[in-house]
Amino acid sequence: MSKIVYIATSLDGYIADKDGGLGWLHSIPNPDNLDLGWVDFMEKIDALIMGRNTFETVCGFDVEWPYPMPVFVLSDTMTSIPEAYSDKAEIISGSLSEVVESLNQRGFTDLYVDGGKTIQSFLDADMIDELIITQLPILLGGGVPLFGTLAEPLAFEHISTQVHLDALVQTHYRRKR
Repeated sequence: MSKIVYIATSLDGYIADKDGGLGWLHSIPNPDNLDLGWVDFMEKIDALIMGRNTFETVCGFDVEWPYPMPVFVLSDTMTSIPEAYSDKAEIISGSLSEVVESLNQRGFTDLYVDGGKTIQSFLDADMIDELIITQLPILLGGGVPLFGTLAEPLAFEHISTQVHLDALVQTHYRRKR
């Protein structure tokens, strides 16, 4: 049973710019549309837990729904999933341990955790097992940070590092327990 973060950041640790924008993610040309490990990662995942803000951002993309597995939107304020996505996502609420236990009981054991506040909450609760972070060579100078304050330091061990497109540095870490 794993809870894994797979995300891109700027050099200064932001996952979105000052306006919440993600356009900078396309600042490195990818003419061959390489997936940079995304497909292999998604094949290992049973379900995705994302926050409401991330869900709303994904719904705003002008693309086909990108997730081939069940998506659970972690929210205490959202009352329903928009009709266009009602067969794609489900609202889930409760403490993080209750949410994870509920999903595990439903057979979802390898969970992809996405969204700034959601990731920070899982980290603060020491409930992240792996981090896969792709760093782009850009300084945003502000925006939505990947990391927030923690009750105590969390140690991770380095698993691997790959360079993609001669510019993106993707590093995989596992929580040391």
